Amino acid sequence: MTEPVNAPGQSIDEDGSSASSLSSTGTLMPSPTRHLFARTKNANSSQSSSWTDFFEQELFLPQEYGDQYIIHHVYLASPKNSGPLFVMHHGAGSSGLSFATCAEEIRKILPNAGVLSLDARGHGRTAISSDTSKIDHENPSTATAAQHESDNQVELDLTLETLSGDLVYVIRKTQERMKWEKIPDIILVGHSLGGAVITDVAKNGELGSKLLAYAVLDVVEGSAMDALQSMEKYLSTRPIRFPSLESGIEWHTRSRTIRNTSSARASVPSLLYEETSPLDPSRPWIWRTNLSATKPFWENWFIGLSKKFLEGRGGKLLLLAGTDRLDKELMIGQMQGKYQLQVFPEAGHFVQEDQPVKTAQVLADFYRRNDRSALVLPPKVSDMQAAAAMKKGSGASTFAGQLK
Repeated sequence: MTEPVNAPGQSIDEDGSSASSLSSTGTLMPSPTRHLFARTKNANSSQSSSWTDFFEQELFLPQEYGDQYIIHHVYLASPKNSGPLFVMHHGAGSSGLSFATCAEEIRKILPNAGVLSLDARGHGRTAISSDTSKIDHENPSTATAAQHESDNQVELDLTLETLSGDLVYVIRKTQERMKWEKIPDIILVGHSLGGAVITDVAKNGELGSKLLAYAVLDVVEGSAMDALQSMEKYLSTRPIRFPSLESGIEWHTRSRTIRNTSSARASVPSLLYEETSPLDPSRPWIWRTNLSATKPFWENWFIGLSKKFLEGRGGKLLLLAGTDRLDKELMIGQMQGKYQLQVFPEAGHFVQEDQPVKTAQVLADFYRRNDRSALVLPPKVSDMQAAAAMKKGSGASTFAGQLK
């Protein structure tokens, strides 16, 4: 695949998306002719935000998985008054906080809605150990989670089957922990790799009738498979270390990997951690997830994605940053009206971070269109005929009575 070329007059700082959007392995190469809107510099762009600004609580959900012990970490804002639950799955190299600003906006539009956003295994604060005694508390930090995997030389399993199983487990374990009588109506939302995971769950029908609909953000099979060819080259040019957390946030905004400074301040702190004994003391902050180590799983994530997306039960939404990402199978499906298509040409790969307000509005509208509780079905023809007959009979009886 040919590397995209910057438009004339554009520097890499003006259009860093040609490389930086590859920071999630499901990344799709943007059209070199697509205009990228500049953003005003924010003097506080390197200051981080807390997850408490966007969610009500975090949960640590333990699970024994073969010879491994996992503590799944999720961010949660509970639904109210039978409201729906948006379940979010991030892309490779990201975390549950990739949906922080979008989650906040969804709840402004739908106050009764809940949002559950998880950290996948090998990401964020989800911790894995081959020895249960090595995890001595239930709230590991990002650094602790990364250290557990490193110290125990945990063999990372990021197959699509495993990630899909994790997602279903987290949903059901959250129901148990929160003592919900039943699982709320669910809208699955997945970005990049997360789009492949939620599509797999939807296609397998593991959530049954509780799944109303699912939304895939900026990933399609054909373009994803093509983009994987450029992934290793991109990773070789990405910074390995940062002198501070603030510099890591600044890199994401300056390179336009994330084009919204508020979202960068919320999500980037969960992508990096400070080593206790750094190889380079001047640059102690490193990536939580080693994306290069995920290479064996890349093709497994996306093969068959378009077919599964179209065949899954429930409402379907595909939200892209450009129509150039559509492959043939999805083009045909779109013309046949099999799913809803929305395009945000002003966004980069991280559409939910670059455009949280617009993404939230689209997701809220998508839920409303698929909300079964709001449906008012027309009466059956047989019922209408019976009612008409009763009315006619009642009228005849009244007339007969008047003649007596």
